[in-house]
Amino acid sequence: MLLGASAALALPSLARAQAAYPNRPVRMLIPVGVGGVTDVVGRIMAEAMQAALGQPVVPENLVGAGSRVGAAGFHRLPNDGYTVFIGTNNHPVMQAIDPNFAHHPVTDFEPISLVAQQPFVLAVHPDVPANDLPSLLTWLRAQGERANFGTAAPGATNYMAGALFQQLSETSFTLVPYRTAAQAVADLLAGRMQLSIDSPTLMMPLIRDGRLRPIAVTSEGPSALVPNLPPIATALPGYALVAWQVLFLRPGAPEEAKRILTETAARVLRDPAVLEKLRGANVEPWPDATPAAAARHVAREVEVWAPIAARIPR
Repeated sequence: MLLGASAALALPSLARAQAAYPNRPVRMLIPVGVGGVTDVVGRIMAEAMQAALGQPVVPENLVGAGSRVGAAGFHRLPNDGYTVFIGTNNHPVMQAIDPNFAHHPVTDFEPISLVAQQPFVLAVHPDVPANDLPSLLTWLRAQGERANFGTAAPGATNYMAGALFQQLSETSFTLVPYRTAAQAVADLLAGRMQLSIDSPTLMMPLIRDGRLRPIAVTSEGPSALVPNLPPIATALPGYALVAWQVLFLRPGAPEEAKRILTETAARVLRDPAVLEKLRGANVEPWPDATPAAAARHVAREVEVWAPIAARIPR
């Protein structure tokens, strides 16, 4: 049966509507463990972007090897704009940690948004006889390798935070890697580790309960997110680390997907309800969330941290 002229004219527009992005769920690939700050930020963004896109945005943790398992998995998926990758501080050092890793942190990932930032907290088990940075450094120098510092895998944010602390303090505590930061903190609570550096999202509830003792923050100056703690830099000049999250697509993703996802991320980061959730997780939005700012930031982080990561024993 022949279609009428009006019905025939309607078919192309119907096909375009059916093909409009997104017409199926979008994955949010999170390369770190559940409960850490990047997981929390990713889930806040996924929920907000889902409401804006009108399609499910499904968080999925693909964990291991300082984000390299997740990054490799991201590159095995179709480059169709239906998978977003959320990277953090371990992203810039992936190739420095593993020169055989196939994906360059700058050229193989296209930023669409610089989402959030957060200083980390240096904390110790209550049995450690230190209440401030000078007494902790004295104790660490006396303990040497007997003091254990729990981290996620080499290249993870808290591993890099510990490695920088070790290098600048000229101490020799043992960096003990776990699969996830949450596992390292669990052993810190049990007293099997003596100290660690991790996100306020993970640490502050334990500090408020008296189960850990806070010593300092990793930001260059004091932080309103974790008030009344001195920066590590007061005792170790040059120490500075702020955790961050960037949303990535792969280069060559469809332009419509890139445009819509970029606009959506920017819109949700202006939503007061989203900002309140981020601050409730002890993170602050970046003042400039644009792709250009994200690209500059990631390139700068590679310059700063890759040489430090390259010196980590393998």
